[in-house]
Amino acid sequence: MMPPSVSERPTRIRVHLDHLAFNLQRIRAHVGVPVMAIVKANAYGHGLVPASLHLQEQGVEQLGVAFVEEGIALRQAGVTVPILVLGGIFGPQVAQFILHDLEITVSSLDKLRQVEAAAQALGRKAVIHLKIDTGMERIGTHSYSSRPFIEAAVASQWCVLKGIYSHLACADDPRSPMTARQLDRFLEACVHIERIGAPMPLRHLANSGGVLHFPETWLDMVRPGILLYGVQPDPASLRNIEVRPVMSLASQVVYFKVVKAGNPVSYGATWAPERDTRIVTIPIGYGDGYPRALSSRGEVLIRGKRYPLVGRVCMDQFMVDIGQDSAWNEDEVVLIGTQGDNAITAEQLAQLAGMIPYEVLVGLNERIPREYHSG
Repeated sequence: MMPPSVSERPTRIRVHLDHLAFNLQRIRAHVGVPVMAIVKANAYGHGLVPASLHLQEQGVEQLGVAFVEEGIALRQAGVTVPILVLGGIFGPQVAQFILHDLEITVSSLDKLRQVEAAAQALGRKAVIHLKIDTGMERIGTHSYSSRPFIEAAVASQWCVLKGIYSHLACADDPRSPMTARQLDRFLEACVHIERIGAPMPLRHLANSGGVLHFPETWLDMVRPGILLYGVQPDPASLRNIEVRPVMSLASQVVYFKVVKAGNPVSYGATWAPERDTRIVTIPIGYGDGYPRALSSRGEVLIRGKRYPLVGRVCMDQFMVDIGQDSAWNEDEVVLIGTQGDNAITAEQLAQLAGMIPYEVLVGLNERIPREYHSG
């Protein structure tokens, strides 16, 4: 993070916490089951701690992170709601999960034994969720060979089985048949719990795509990620829940000049104007996580009008062609968000860069100051 003395950088991310609360409310109303808000990867670039604290204030039932370090940071910041660490566990870290009251993803019989050993050594039970692989081939026990794994977890003396889950690989596409196959495999695995007469733990399967497209996957809890931040997971996604973008990204003009026809702009001399034109410089670049792939492709808003980014994006700045229009130093430049009647979304930026919206959001790093607005 930047020291306070230099926090007046003209480039900044605005995080609209009221939009985050609105999106949580709309998702809750749509699915009618508890929500595990996914806040991994710095809350998709929005700020892990501020976003999580605000979600806690809204009464969110559970949070999901990727790594134990994220969970520990939330506990140290005063987050008290249940937190599930979704990633695969690393043996030497298991004790830290238990000591910080973090729920553990157990993805195999061997991992279960590791957790049991750590819990017994500490004299404290571990809260676990079983990960069933229904088609991602990432982590988790295959659904077709999960019976011994599930039975061992149910019988464990040192683990409290709170949940069982899997992850949908193709739910962003409402037409994909993969989701139905994964749901069938998951429910077949859950039958093993019913057969031995044990209480059914929380079953959770639906990510943002599942929330949007597949009501049959909502089960006992849903796990929205990017949708919670007001961004659609895929161009094919149905917009059947009203959500509002939580993040906007803005900067300011710091330099203005006239560039003569034929004079190239930026590294590599890849672009030159066909006629004399006015170029402004914006103080943000790929060193901030603004995609270099937007070189001569990106767009920004200045005075409510859309202008093209020209030449290559530099590490700390890029240039914009405003033609014969006027712009002044310190004029606001919107990279993501609205200005006047115009808007640029994270989805549009991703499409221009040949990326997915997830990459755009999580790529914006801590060099950019973040401002949090509640009203």
